[in-house]
Amino acid sequence: MSDSDPKAPAVDAAALKKAEEFIEQEEGATHRLGGWVGHGLTVLAVAMSLFHLWAAYDIVPTTLLRQVHVGFTLVLIFLLFPVAPRFRNRIMPWDLLLAAASVATIWYLVQGGDDLTDRATLPSWTDQAYGIAFIALVLEATRRSTGWIMPAVAVAFVVYAMSGPYLPPPWTHRGYDVDRLVGQLYMTLEGIFGTAVDVSSSLIILFTIFGAVLQFSGAGKFFIDFSFSMLGGRPTSAGRAVVLSSFLLGGPSGSGVATTVTLGSVAYPMLARAGYGRNDAGGLLAAGGLGAILSPPVLGAAAFLIAEFLKISYLDVIRMAVIPTCLYYLALFVMVELDGARFGMHQVAVGQRESLWGLTRRYGFHFTSLVSIVVFMMMGFSPVLSVFWATVLAALVSFCRPDTALTPRRLVQALAAGSVGMLNVAATCAAAGIIVGVVTLTGLGLKFSAIAIEMAGGSLALTAVFTALIVWIVGLAVPVTASYIICAVIAAPALTKLGVPDFAAHMFIFYYAVLSEVSPPTALSPFAAAAITGGDPYKTTLQAWKYTMPAFLVPFVFVLDPIGVGLLLDVPKAGGWWEVAWITLTTTIGIVVLAAAAQRWLFRRLAPLELALMLVAGFCLLFPGIVAGLAGAALALPLGDAKLVGLGLALAVLVLQWRHRATAA
Repeated sequence: MSDSDPKAPAVDAAALKKAEEFIEQEEGATHRLGGWVGHGLTVLAVAMSLFHLWAAYDIVPTTLLRQVHVGFTLVLIFLLFPVAPRFRNRIMPWDLLLAAASVATIWYLVQGGDDLTDRATLPSWTDQAYGIAFIALVLEATRRSTGWIMPAVAVAFVVYAMSGPYLPPPWTHRGYDVDRLVGQLYMTLEGIFGTAVDVSSSLIILFTIFGAVLQFSGAGKFFIDFSFSMLGGRPTSAGRAVVLSSFLLGGPSGSGVATTVTLGSVAYPMLARAGYGRNDAGGLLAAGGLGAILSPPVLGAAAFLIAEFLKISYLDVIRMAVIPTCLYYLALFVMVELDGARFGMHQVAVGQRESLWGLTRRYGFHFTSLVSIVVFMMMGFSPVLSVFWATVLAALVSFCRPDTALTPRRLVQALAAGSVGMLNVAATCAAAGIIVGVVTLTGLGLKFSAIAIEMAGGSLALTAVFTALIVWIVGLAVPVTASYIICAVIAAPALTKLGVPDFAAHMFIFYYAVLSEVSPPTALSPFAAAAITGGDPYKTTLQAWKYTMPAFLVPFVFVLDPIGVGLLLDVPKAGGWWEVAWITLTTTIGIVVLAAAAQRWLFRRLAPLELALMLVAGFCLLFPGIVAGLAGAALALPLGDAKLVGLGLALAVLVLQWRHRATAA
């Protein structure tokens, strides 16, 4: 390849610094303060973590937990995030003023109690003043931690709520004044303190603390070393190790960009020596990092929201994600194997690494972090208690070796990092509460679903396409969590009205919200990978799309195929275990076929006719209903036969490729 680098110099400090800037775009750029100010902020962040751990173990009233959670979030954001880049690394007087105002608005809620909630429909002037100030503080905190777009979207929804009578049909509604909006958004649990903040305060922060404990106990380094030691010895070993380590490293963290940067700094030199070009290597690293948001046990913050919106257990969400996650990583493994043949890759040494057995014997206790949460939930513990005890277990097993032990210093760092690392998510959830509150108040979700169905002419396939496009477009502007929340309340009803089970509709939206992570202009994972590899950011993004696209067609299967919910392990709705096995098999083959088509390679480069046949075969296997509908008028092709046609076409290309290979040999 023209952009390969056989010498593969180590990733330099400048590249890592540039890549870390993309993490800051996702997680925010905080002050770096020393002295007593820095220690004071550390104490505050540790206090936030300890409060939430205590709330997980003991009973704290739901309303109080949400209010204190948002209070901690606002104060820390105003003290850690500068109002503008030129004020970074110094706390200004207005930061202290805003932090004090945050405490005042939260204290007003706490001391107001039930009396305050009872007058939410008719708030007093004092209520309105505190409410307006609080909403402004949430918007400013969101701007500081995530950028302008999310607060701008929230403001647009507020404007929509106030201007209802002046809007054209079908967007018209009665309209709401400031007092009614303040009551809804500030004084009840239907606005800012609604579902998103509930999940943020009770689950998301606990998982970020859990991830921080793993990070500071050396689990991440072990997962990377384990993957490279396990998969060495083949030309595709470097690519395979990236895929496996991205799952092991990303599963507990749930952060796509952080996983990409952590993995890229270690793996890129080996990818380059194996024969990967800068853009191809960056695309693979970004695709692996993206898997962090899709992989159990964390699946990113949106997974907790799915459980809350659907009123199901988090274990059910993990169960639904198992097969799609396996298919995602299967597609990546297939792509890596085809890369090895397509680029003529060669085996590379993975450095002076310990043997697999020796590494596992000394550090294998870190694997408890991957299974402990699920085990605790299967034992009957709630998700909150499961992650609490998993965190305690991770801290205890860290003392199995002196070099991984969470000493008091490391423990303080982990607790502080756990709170600071989720501030942008908490602010996003609070701002999203404004949007959800407006949608609930105005009935926008029902209006939007009716409009989408009408535009699609009642077609489920077109409605699904429109919904995917809407989620994708929204995701270009806001983070994954916000994208899911917005689209779950305005777009999911369109799918459920057409007969899609609610859990399948929400999982569909979740997957396409995640796709925005590798889509410009907010393609943070590919851009971070390009900073490490020195590749072109947009070419790297296109490569990431190529690696991920076959797997991202899977959500259409569990929306459009009558037995597609079998991929979410809903056995009764799928019709039985045979149907689950059949849909899993045909989807797996379809993913492999489309992966080969995306690479234009099987045993050799696909000829134009072979490529066309593979594309048709893949679509027949994944979307038999659409293919049967398009071909039915001319060919009278039944639904079941469409999959058989796909299998036949794929087999035909396989035979052609094999015969050509045998002839060439």
